Amino acid sequence: MSIGMFNSVTTRAIGDYALIGDCETAALVAKDGSIDWLCWPRFDSGACFAALLGTEKHGRWRISPARELTRRSRRYRGDTLILETEFETQEGAVSLIDFMPIRKNRQVSEIVRMVVGKRGRVDMRMEVAFRFDYGRIVPWVSRIEGGLLRAVAGPHSAILKSPVATHGENFTTVAEFSVGEGERVPFVLAHEASHLPPPCICDPEQALDETEAYWSEWSGRCHYDGPWKEAVTRSLITVKALTYRPTGGIVAAPTTSLPEQFGSTRNWDYRFCWLRDATFTLLSLINAGYRTEAESWCDWLLRAVAGAASQIQPLYGIGGEHRNDEVELDWLPGFGGSRPVRIGNGAYSQLQVDVFGSVMDALHAATAFGLDLHEASAGLQRELLKHLESVWREPDEGIWEVRSGRKHFVHSKLMSWVAFDRAVISCERFGLAGPVDRWRALRDEIHAEIIEKGFDAEQGAFMQSYGSKAFDASVLLMPILGFLPPDDPRIVSTTRTIERELSKDGLLRRYDTGKAEDGLPASEGAFLACSFWLADNMILQGREQEARRLFEHLLSLRNDVGLLAEQYDVKRQAQAGNFPQAFSHFALIDTAFNFAGIKGAAREVHMKSQETARTGT
Repeated sequence: MSIGMFNSVTTRAIGDYALIGDCETAALVAKDGSIDWLCWPRFDSGACFAALLGTEKHGRWRISPARELTRRSRRYRGDTLILETEFETQEGAVSLIDFMPIRKNRQVSEIVRMVVGKRGRVDMRMEVAFRFDYGRIVPWVSRIEGGLLRAVAGPHSAILKSPVATHGENFTTVAEFSVGEGERVPFVLAHEASHLPPPCICDPEQALDETEAYWSEWSGRCHYDGPWKEAVTRSLITVKALTYRPTGGIVAAPTTSLPEQFGSTRNWDYRFCWLRDATFTLLSLINAGYRTEAESWCDWLLRAVAGAASQIQPLYGIGGEHRNDEVELDWLPGFGGSRPVRIGNGAYSQLQVDVFGSVMDALHAATAFGLDLHEASAGLQRELLKHLESVWREPDEGIWEVRSGRKHFVHSKLMSWVAFDRAVISCERFGLAGPVDRWRALRDEIHAEIIEKGFDAEQGAFMQSYGSKAFDASVLLMPILGFLPPDDPRIVSTTRTIERELSKDGLLRRYDTGKAEDGLPASEGAFLACSFWLADNMILQGREQEARRLFEHLLSLRNDVGLLAEQYDVKRQAQAGNFPQAFSHFALIDTAFNFAGIKGAAREVHMKSQETARTGT
C-alpha cells in the first residue's frame, strides 16, 4: 500500500517528529525525512527551518525517495541520539542517518545526513529551503570555493557540502540522485556567523563514529537497571540533548508554540529554563548517576538567581538571561493553524512564590547528595528566605502561570512551606547559618494555614486556591515533598478526588479549566507530568499494581522513538504541547526510580539515605 508521494501534502502530528541535537541546539526530523525545525546557533535563536509552524515555504530540509514508498520505519541507533530512518520502495531500500556532532568549536554547529543504500537502487530527492528569522527571510545563496553552497542573511550563514550536484528551484536548493546497495551519500550543513570565513566542514564518517562513541559512553553511565531501562535511558538522553552545554541550563523544550489545545491560543515558547523544574532535574540526574550534569545545573541555577531576591523570576534564558519579552510572529500560520505563534515568554515577569521553594529544595538536595556548591550558595539562600518572609502571604500567578489575576494558590503556599522546611533541615543537619527559630515558626505557620484554608472538607481534597472549588493536580506533590504522610486521610482522599475529578481515560489534566478562570480557553490535554505524579502517590500509598498499570499506560503514549510532549490529547489520541518536553521525561525517570523501592516521602527518604552513605551518620 502507498504511504505517500514525495510532493504530497501531509498533515503532521507532533509525535511524527524525532529529536537530534548537539547539546547547544536541536532539530526535529519528521518521519518522511524532513527537518522542519532548527534554531541556530542556540536553542533560543531564530529558526532557520520553521516549517513546523507553517509550511515548506517557511524553511525545511527534506531528503526522501523520489518515488512511492511501500514501507517506512525509524529508530535511534542504540542508546544514542543518532536517528536512522528506513525507506523502502519497489526498487529497493535506503537508510537515512541523521545526527548533530557535539561541537568542538563552539562557533560551528553542524547537521550530518547520510543516505546509505541497503538494497537495489533508489532514486532520491533532496530539497533545502533556508529561511532565517523563523521563516521570514530568504537568504542569498551562492557557490563558493570547494563546491560549497553558502546561504547568507544578516548575521547568519549556512554552508552545505555534498558530493551531489545541486540546482535552484523557486528559492529552494534541489538535488536528484540515486543510491545503490552499499553506497553512502553524505550531506553536511554547517552554521557560522556570516562575518567569519566559511568553517572547516567535518568529515561525515569520522563525525558519525565520534558521535556514536560520545552518546554510547554517556548513556552507558546510567545507574538505573530496572524493568523500564529503555524508557529511562531514552528519557535521560533526551534531557541531555536539551542541556545547553556551555552553561548547564536545561530548556523545557526545544520548540515554541506547539499547541496545548489544537486550534486554540494555548501556544507558548518553552525554550527557556524554569525554576519549578529545579529539583525534578537534580534528582533525575543524581539518581541516574550523572553527578557532573547535576552540578552544572546547580551552577546555572545559582548564577541565574544571583542578585536581589526581589528580582527572582519563574524562568530565565539558557545563559541566565532575565529579559524574555513575548512577541507574536504574524507571518507564521502556526502548527495545524494554532495561532498566535509566540517567541519569548511573558511569564518571566510574573510573581510565582513557588519558585523560592523550588530553589531551596534543589539546593538542599544538592547538599544532601554532597554536590560541590559555590561558596555563595549559603548567603543566597538566606537572602531568598528573607524576601520570602515578606511575600509568601501574597497572592501570585502560581505554577501554571495563569493570566487572569493573582490568587492564593495552595501549591504556592506548599512551596513556601518547603522553602522554610528545607532551611530548617539544612541548619540542623548541614550547619547552614540563619535564624532557625524564626524559620521553624514560619514553617509551622504556613503548614497550619494550608491545612485550615487549603483543604475543603466537603470536597474531601486540597483545592487549587483558598476558597476555590477548582481542583488542581499540583497538590499531589504534598506527600512527595513531605508536607503530610502519604497515608494521611486527607492525602488519601485528595488523591482519590483528583483522580476522579481531573481524570480522562486514566490521564490527569493539570486543573479544572472550567472552574479555574485562568484567562485562557477552557480546554487542554492531559498533562503528562501530573499523571506521573498520580502514579507516585499510588506507589506511596501502597497501590503498586494500579501505579504500574498507569505507568505502563503512560509509557505507551511515547512516540515510536520514545519521546513525550508536554500533554496528550485523549480525544485525538495525539501528543500535544511543546516537544519533547523535559518535564514529562523528568517525571518518567522519577517514577521509575520510585518503583525501585523508595518508600515514604520519596525525596526526603532517598536524600537521607544518601546523606548517611556520605557522612556515615
